[in-house]
Amino acid sequence: MTEPLTRILYVEDDDDVRRLAALTLQAIGGFTVEACASGAEALQKAAGFAPQLLLLDVMMPGMDGPTTLERLRLLEATRATPAIFMTAKVQPQEVARYRALGSIDVISKPFDPMSLSAQVQDIWSRRDG
Repeated sequence: MTEPLTRILYVEDDDDVRRLAALTLQAIGGFTVEACASGAEALQKAAGFAPQLLLLDVMMPGMDGPTTLERLRLLEATRATPAIFMTAKVQPQEVARYRALGSIDVISKPFDPMSLSAQVQDIWSRRDG
């Protein structure tokens, strides 16, 4: 049986999207969410937060999602933490690239805030299968 998901490190540069997603993940999903506005902020907070899941926007200024994941993989605390990318770029070859980078799945944007927690939970529950 898989361990219940409770702690998500969420990285999204758009303030409105970040607030909305974090709010719904907490209120509907019951998750503890550490919301970060940038890859750099995620790198600072990751070890202290000890997330079970990384939820990463792909396109961000400065350090994009794939680069953020690459850097998080260098930290002991997040070396093996499952990751999900969130992006509007969901063509099959793009999704294949994200999976090759180590993502267990991709959530397309724009996402439905009311079903985001269920999507995340579904991906979490089938990650080992």
